[in-house]
Amino acid sequence: MNTTKTSVQTFYPSMRYADARAAIAWLVETFGFEETVCYPADDGSVAHAELSFHDGMIMLGSTRDDDYPIKPPAERGGLTGSVYVAVPADEIDAHYARTKAAGARMNGEIHDTDYGSREYSAFDLEGFLWSFGTYRP
Repeated sequence: MNTTKTSVQTFYPSMRYADARAAIAWLVETFGFEETVCYPADDGSVAHAELSFHDGMIMLGSTRDDDYPIKPPAERGGLTGSVYVAVPADEIDAHYARTKAAGARMNGEIHDTDYGSREYSAFDLEGFLWSFGTYRP
């Protein structure tokens, strides 16, 4: 029996963390993600995990020595991109307050943009940049 869920999402941000288990706990606690699945590797690290937020999902795992070039910013010498997460307008201020109260290092305080979004950005515990806003393309 196939128990694979089908998603309507097209793009799946993917990253690797030096301590993926700590990253999962932090992303759940600080940004409000929900852990959907987490598959352990033989060595106890995270082979693959999926975290959801409303109708979106990200994938992540532990760093390892292979050909996949995604590494935490500290291992790459700085940022290599960021993830934008659309948050419902009636939740953005509470989301910002939650993130700030959890002690996340803020990159941008919450503000209204010229293009109609209310947004802010923050770094996660390993330096990936996350932006949250009400803009939906």
